[in-house]
Amino acid sequence: MLETIWFLLWGVLWAVYFVLDGFDLGAGTLMPFLAKDEFDKRSVYNAGGPFWDGNEVWLLSAGGVTFAAFPLAYATMFSGLYSALMLLLFALIVRGVSFEFRGKVESQTWRSVWDGCHSVCSFLPALLLGVAFANLFHGLPLDEQHVNQWGLIDLLNPYGLLGGVFFVCMFALHGALWLAIRTTGGLRDRAAAAAGKLWLAVLVLVLAFLAYTWGHTQLFGNYLKNPHLFLILIAAVAGLLASRYFLAGRSFWKAWAGSAAFIACVALFGVVGLYPAILISTLNPAWSLTVSNASSTPLTLKIMLGVALVFVPLVIIYQAWAIKTFSHPIEHEGDLEY
Repeated sequence: MLETIWFLLWGVLWAVYFVLDGFDLGAGTLMPFLAKDEFDKRSVYNAGGPFWDGNEVWLLSAGGVTFAAFPLAYATMFSGLYSALMLLLFALIVRGVSFEFRGKVESQTWRSVWDGCHSVCSFLPALLLGVAFANLFHGLPLDEQHVNQWGLIDLLNPYGLLGGVFFVCMFALHGALWLAIRTTGGLRDRAAAAAGKLWLAVLVLVLAFLAYTWGHTQLFGNYLKNPHLFLILIAAVAGLLASRYFLAGRSFWKAWAGSAAFIACVALFGVVGLYPAILISTLNPAWSLTVSNASSTPLTLKIMLGVALVFVPLVIIYQAWAIKTFSHPIEHEGDLEY
């Protein structure tokens, strides 16, 4: 029972991370296409500036839970996907540095270099996360010793790349809606227009991803056995449709909430479909890592649950306060910090 609780919490942590860091990764990815002048560029930085480091707390939490609750899965995942995860780590480090370093030198070349780093290092994590999770959904060639037989290039298979492109567009839509909330004038109008186009791209990609998932993975197995679980997929569809409806009425907060619901439900759809597996072996199902054979001791899981029940609500309260306090529209130079 504890293993199942922690597996679901693990999925929730990833879902929350995708929702929260997704909007500033998406905004950074879109910056070269939407920001026309220095004020626009600084507005993009400031749209995510007060939130990005807090958002990544959820990434650390998801990684920490993997390590503490499912250590064997952690060892296999972080060794088997080492190259991809190191690229993700370096991209997030450089992106974080770009917030602080861009304005330190009065040089257009200096700023342009960091703008390029910011955009590329916002795009790469979205792509890599999509590729990684698509491959987790599909399964990896784990041998009897739980060693992954694939390298980085093998992860860039058609299904993995489809997942990567889907995540990039999904986060870009989320980021465009966030920019529409936080900016004004021409940048807001361009962000809203981009969100409309990206919504269509996300719709096509999610249909393609679901079709590929149905034909090439076992992810729908739990849903066919328990049809009530399709409520997760229905909620994802409702969130995506709501985001388009409210975007058309320029109710950007509601559109962003719909996008957030869509992203969270997409993540939970994949996690619930995996259960009870964490890492599926495509070589032999018996070599897969599950919540039973990869978990820590019951005592460890009990202690962790007690800690989580105290600190996770505190982090949620902090994040809610930060969003409420710092999400006012950026209208003039006095609103810019970065």
